[in-house]
Amino acid sequence: MRLIFLGTPDFAVPALQKIAAAGHRIAAVVTQPDRRRNRGEISFSPVKEAALKLGLEVLQFQSVKKEGVDILKNLRPDIMVTAAFGQILSQEILDIAKYGVINVHASLLPAYRGAAPIQRAIMDGCEYTGISIMQTALKVDSGPVILQKKVKIGEDETAEELFLRLAATGGDAVCEALSLIESGKAVYTEQDESKATFCGIIKKEDGEINFDTSFFMLKRFINAMTPWPSAYTNIEDKRFKILAVERAEGRGVPGCVLKADRKNGLVIALKEQAVKILKFQPENKSAMRPEDYFLGNTVPTGITAGKG
Repeated sequence: MRLIFLGTPDFAVPALQKIAAAGHRIAAVVTQPDRRRNRGEISFSPVKEAALKLGLEVLQFQSVKKEGVDILKNLRPDIMVTAAFGQILSQEILDIAKYGVINVHASLLPAYRGAAPIQRAIMDGCEYTGISIMQTALKVDSGPVILQKKVKIGEDETAEELFLRLAATGGDAVCEALSLIESGKAVYTEQDESKATFCGIIKKEDGEINFDTSFFMLKRFINAMTPWPSAYTNIEDKRFKILAVERAEGRGVPGCVLKADRKNGLVIALKEQAVKILKFQPENKSAMRPEDYFLGNTVPTGITAGKG
């Protein structure tokens, strides 16, 4: 089929690559505009970099629904595929192609509609998540589902690790969906709205740790926030990214620093027990063990980790 691919981050790259490898005719790739880094350097999206390597035409719009409608129409696609594109499509765009628009979404819809399904599934302790290929509708992630692929979440899997597995699964799933649509065998199953859940965008400040919780909840939170925005806390006005932890003995007010020395490391009270920090990253420093940090730094016991 002749198609237009719309995507931006790393998650979308395997889908683009596998669609190209499957022999579909990609009329164009649409991605977010280039960004300037701190030093003024131009940064391409991962999808743009992948598309250029494949020799595909790349289109970029500040707002595709305002600037791109006529251009997309003139490309005469049979179908359009989106994967973490990052812009809302208008009904006019959804109606351009004969087979409409299908989307690669990283959850088992109708659960976890929205922008952060991978992180939320880990945070909530789900045993499984997956990929849904659905027909795109105006309401976010609400369209009928064509197929789903179930993926088991590893016991200690981070969002980064799960992201990579789901991205690969998404590439395979969207190729399978395209074959079903092209052959006329696709079945479109409406979602059960009564079971729908929504997860919004995760912001940098959402990584702040609340120690008034259990060890298992904290561990899931850290895994979900890795690599971005990273789980963090402030101790004496210094920010520390928390990278690895284990359960520890001890009781105190949640957030209270119970131990802080080279022998015992850094132990902080939780709701019913305590957590030992195995690895952290002090602000503007490399990741390290607390024991190494205490070679030249101190943290008083009895103070409370939290907002400085």
